[in-house]
Amino acid sequence: MNYQYLATPIGTLRLVSDGTHMTRIEFEGQYRPEPGEREHPDPVLGDCARQLTEYFAGTRREFDLPLAADGTEFQHSVWRSLEAIPYGEVRSYRDIARTIRREKAVRAVGAANGRNPLPVVVPCHRVVGSDGRLTGFAGGLETKAALLRLEGALPAE
Repeated sequence: MNYQYLATPIGTLRLVSDGTHMTRIEFEGQYRPEPGEREHPDPVLGDCARQLTEYFAGTRREFDLPLAADGTEFQHSVWRSLEAIPYGEVRSYRDIARTIRREKAVRAVGAANGRNPLPVVVPCHRVVGSDGRLTGFAGGLETKAALLRLEGALPAE
């Protein structure tokens, strides 16, 4: 596995690839560097870092990266649905369940959303509770709110 760190307005992210595809994006607190561990960048990581930098600068709304996330077929169906949520918009877990034609699987959708290994790029932050409230996010609710404010889906503070 190759990885590099990227300083962003939401904290330092660790970007992970297998050399040809992005496999994970981890928030601070989700990774623990081993003693003596060194970054090992590759072209995929460089492209991801560039696209994320553009996103945080407000000049990119969609990502174009090769992705290879480990997960079940159900999780992949949820993650594909997340990728279809337009920049600056939100959907509820129930909306996602309907989109994948599993209306009764709202909790399972929430679990799959929470296991998304490629946050920001696969925009799980765009999913909210059915009442519009912000709910769980691996990077924390403050980070989720910051991403939604960046996209204009929440009013600026």
